[in-house]
Amino acid sequence: MEGLWLAALSGLIGGGTLLVGAAVAWYIDIPQRIVAGIMAVGAGVLISTLAFELVEEAAADGGLVPTTVGFLGGAILYIVADQLISRRSRQRAAGSPQLDASSVTEYSDGDAIPANIVARRAGAQAVSGAGLVIAVGALIDGIPESIVMGLSVLQGGISIPIVAAIAISNFPEGLGSTAALKRGGSSGRYVALLWSGIALITVVASVLGYVAFQSASPNLIALITTIAAGGLLAMVCNTMIPEAFDEQQALTGLWATIGFLGAFLLHELT
Repeated sequence: MEGLWLAALSGLIGGGTLLVGAAVAWYIDIPQRIVAGIMAVGAGVLISTLAFELVEEAAADGGLVPTTVGFLGGAILYIVADQLISRRSRQRAAGSPQLDASSVTEYSDGDAIPANIVARRAGAQAVSGAGLVIAVGALIDGIPESIVMGLSVLQGGISIPIVAAIAISNFPEGLGSTAALKRGGSSGRYVALLWSGIALITVVASVLGYVAFQSASPNLIALITTIAAGGLLAMVCNTMIPEAFDEQQALTGLWATIGFLGAFLLHELT
């Protein structure tokens, strides 16, 4: 029973920082440049985590075949979800009337809305889509990550490096996604339900990792672990780094390096 509670605590700590990041972004008007810098640091943390805590250990314990299959599978899973959401956002934007700034659009209620407002709404939809993509990435990699945290309890208690790295990297995911969703016009209720649901799923997945995989083979554990790693890397490359680069430009690489180094030192010192 103690192990069950430790697994739940691991998931709560790891997923809880998603909620913290979301709350900070919603209630504090953080300049987008700072949000971008935090996202760049988070990208570095994530890359370090997947390299030293996930892929390396999966290959050592489960072998190259499940590691390769899981890593590619996680990346493909994320990319497919990314494309589906991005396509939906583009379709919404394309459905908006394309007018010059001096014209207006007449709606059924008789109100005339200037074209520049229509354009801003279309842009807001695209921004909101980017925020949702990050949230989907957090969900895709969060489930196997949380299962890994539950598995670590089986191997001798809470793994401080894994839980800390996941918690640190989840904060900018919640922050960056919520900042984009807020700029895109999403409601506070929608954002709260979105991240509360994802955080709850991480707790359940962590408990599941402890309960359901007690007799799992090293190959299966390696597969699950590297699905998380593949999804992480695809999300970092497709979403977090481009979003950060839009604001930070040349400094993006420096912030990502600092994040990577911090997570690496945590791995080495614990």
